[in-house]
Amino acid sequence: MDIKLTHRLSFKQAKLTVLVGLVLGAMLSLLQIGIDYASENAAINREIQSLLEISHNPASRIAYNLDSELAQELLLGLLRSPAIIGAQLVDSDNVILGSVQDQPESGRYRALSDSLFGSNRSFEERLYFNHLPEQSIGALHLEVDTYPFGKRFLQRAEVTLLGGFIRSIILTFILLGLFYVMLTKPLVRVISQITKNKPGSPGQSKVRCPCGHQDDEIGVLVNAANQQFEAMAREMEYRRRAENSLTEYLAQLETIVSVRTQELEAINEQLRHSNEELEAARSTALEMAQARSAFLANMSHEIRTPLNGLLGMLALCLDSPLNAEQHQQLSIAHDSGKVLVELLNDILDLSKFDAGQLELEHIAFDLGSLIEDTANLLSQNAAPSVELTCLIDPNFPTLVLGDPTRVRQIVSNLLSNALKFTRFGRVDVRLSAQDDLVRIEVCDTGIGIAQEAQARIFSPFTQAGASITRQFGGTGLGLTLTNSLCEVMHGRLTIRSQIGFGSQFCAELPLPCHTPAITPKSLSGRVIVVSAASSGLSELLGSYLPLWGLDYKHYSLDESLADTDPHLLITDCPECLFGLRPAISAPILLVTAYGNFMPGDQVNALAPLQQKARPLSRQALYQTLQYLLLKKDDDIPGDRIITPPVSHRARILLVEDNPVNQLVAKGMLSKLGCDVVVAAHGGEALTQLEQRTFDLVLMDCNMPVMDGYEATRQIRHRGRWPKLPIVALTANAMPEERERCRSAGMNDYLAKPFRREELAALIDTWVPQKN
Repeated sequence: MDIKLTHRLSFKQAKLTVLVGLVLGAMLSLLQIGIDYASENAAINREIQSLLEISHNPASRIAYNLDSELAQELLLGLLRSPAIIGAQLVDSDNVILGSVQDQPESGRYRALSDSLFGSNRSFEERLYFNHLPEQSIGALHLEVDTYPFGKRFLQRAEVTLLGGFIRSIILTFILLGLFYVMLTKPLVRVISQITKNKPGSPGQSKVRCPCGHQDDEIGVLVNAANQQFEAMAREMEYRRRAENSLTEYLAQLETIVSVRTQELEAINEQLRHSNEELEAARSTALEMAQARSAFLANMSHEIRTPLNGLLGMLALCLDSPLNAEQHQQLSIAHDSGKVLVELLNDILDLSKFDAGQLELEHIAFDLGSLIEDTANLLSQNAAPSVELTCLIDPNFPTLVLGDPTRVRQIVSNLLSNALKFTRFGRVDVRLSAQDDLVRIEVCDTGIGIAQEAQARIFSPFTQAGASITRQFGGTGLGLTLTNSLCEVMHGRLTIRSQIGFGSQFCAELPLPCHTPAITPKSLSGRVIVVSAASSGLSELLGSYLPLWGLDYKHYSLDESLADTDPHLLITDCPECLFGLRPAISAPILLVTAYGNFMPGDQVNALAPLQQKARPLSRQALYQTLQYLLLKKDDDIPGDRIITPPVSHRARILLVEDNPVNQLVAKGMLSKLGCDVVVAAHGGEALTQLEQRTFDLVLMDCNMPVMDGYEATRQIRHRGRWPKLPIVALTANAMPEERERCRSAGMNDYLAKPFRREELAALIDTWVPQKN
C-alpha cells in the first residue's frame, strides 16, 4: 500500500513532535542568548575597570612627575588592548601629558553589535596616591570600542542557534524513523491484510496482529476488525439463505398471482355489472329526487292555495262583529290553520337544507322584542299552571344583525317544544349576549329527556319515545329544523336534561351588535311585589324596576304588608288580593296566565285594579307602570302596541284565478284602504293595464289562458309601464320559485298563505305614501 510521506501518520506525529521541540528549543536558546547578553554586557565594564585598576599606580606616578614621555608609552601600551581606541592622561591642572587615538574595528556584526551594546563607551579614572586618597593628582581617560565584545557575543549566539536547528533536524529524522517502524509499518501491514480479505469469500482468514502490538491500540484494532469480519460473514450467510428463500417464495407467488389474476378478472366483470346497476340506481334516485322536489312544489301549491283562502276568510270574519263564543271558535280555527302553515314551512325548510338552497338575511332587528312577541303568541299554548317568562338581559343590544325570520323559527320551535312537554312549573326564555355571540336559553320544568334519547332527538321525524308521540303528539321536525338552522347560521344548539327535572335548550348564534341597549326615561315611586320567591315575575321585576329608578321591594305570599305605603302593588296571586285590598289603597297590577282574567264584578270590588297576561313584555310593563304611577286617564296599553293600519289609497290590480283567494286578497286590501281591480288571468291583466292606471300589480303565477310569468314578461316587453311594481303571489314556496319570478321580471315575492300585516308591509315597500 503506497501512502505519500506527508500523509503518513508517522510523518504527522514526527512533524508535530519536532515542531513542538523546535519551538521549545528556540525558546530555550533565546533564553540562553539573553543570559549571555547580560553577562557579556557586564563583562565589558569589568574588563575595562580591571585595566584601569592595573594602570592606576603607573599613571599616578607619571602624572605626579609630569613625565610626558612615560605617559605616552603608558597610553600606547593601553592602546594595544583590542577594545581601547583612545586614551588621555592629564595632570591636576588638566594639562594633557599624553594622548593616543586609534580607529574602531569594522566587521559584519558591527551594526547588530552597536544596536545591542552601543558603538563605544567612555571611562575616567581619578589619579591619587594610596596614602593620600583625597588629593587628586590627575585623571586617566579611556575611549572603549564595544565591537570586540559584541562580535564575541554574536559568534557564540550564532553557534547556539545553528546547533539547536541541527539538533532539531536530526531529531526529526530519528523520530520519523521510530514512528514509521513502531506505528506506520504495522498499520500498513494490517490495512493490507484487511484490503485483501473480502467479506463472505471462501478464502477469508483472520487478520494477523504484528509482533509486539498484541496489547496496544493496533492489537485492539486487529481484534475489532476480526470481529466485524466474522459478523459480516454471518450476515452474508444469513442474507444468502434469505435470498434463496425469497427466490423460492417468488416462484410460489407468481403461481398465486396468476391464480388471483384470473379471480380478479372475474370479480372485475362482476363489478362492471354492479357499477352499471349502481349507475342505473343513481339515475333512478336523481329522478326520484326531482320527482320529490316537484311533488313538494305541487303539494305546497295545492295545500297553500286552500290554506290561504281558509286563513284569509277566518281573519276577515274575526274583524267582523261577533259574540264571544263565535270569536273563540273562529280564533281556534285560525290558530289551527297557522299550525298547518308552520308544519308545511318546516317540511319545506328541511327540503331546502337537503338541497343546500337556504338563504339567510343580514339585517338589523330587535331580537328582544322578537322573542317577547313570539312568546306572547305562543302563550295561549301554555297550561294554566305554567308560568311563561321572558328574561332579557337589561344590557342586551337594542338591535342585532342577522336573519329575523330564521331566529324567530328557532325561538318558536324551542318554546313550543317546552310548552308542549311542561304541565306545571315554569318555562323561561333567557336572552343574553357576550361580544357578538347571542345566547337564547329555553328552560322548562317539564318531563325531561333521557340521556340515551338526547342523541337522537335532532333526527328528522324522531322523538324521545313512542309514548311521547302518543301522549303529546307532534311530528318530530321542530328540533331537527332548529338544529339545522343553528348550524347554517354558524352557531350551535346544546341540551341539558334529566328525567323528571325539565330541560334546558341553549342556542348560541353569532349575531353582531348593531345598536347598543337604550335605557328608557326613569320613573319614580315605591313598588312592592307579592309573589313566590321562585317565580319568574319576581326575577323579571327585580332586573328592571331598579334600572328604571323605582324603589322596589319583594314580599313572599305569607309575609305581612302592614306599615307599607306603596304607590303600586304587583302580584301574580289572584287569591291574595281580597286579603290585601283592605290594607293597601294603591293601584294593583295583577299578572295572570293567558285567558285567566277576573270577572268584572271582582275587578270592581278590587279597584283600582289592572290585569295583564303573561309573559309580560318590557314595553308593556314600562307603559303600564308609567300610566299607573303617573295616574293618567288614558287606557292602559296592551301587551303589544297595535298600530292601526295605514290607509294607502293605492290602486291595485289583483291577478288571481281562484275565487276564494280573490275574495281573501280583495277583503284584506280593502281593509287597508286600497282600490282593487281583479283579473282572472294574465290576458285580462294586460287588458286592464291598457285601460287604467295602477300603483301595484299582485300577480298569481299559475293561471289558465296566460300564467303570471308570461304576463309579466309581456308587461316588461311592451315597455309602457317601466316603473310599475309587480309582486308575485304564489303558493309555491320552493327556493327556485323566487328566482323564477325574478327572471320573469317581477319585483318581489309573497308566498301564500299571507297575513294582512305582510300585505301591508309589501304595499309600504312598493307604493309611495300619498298625502
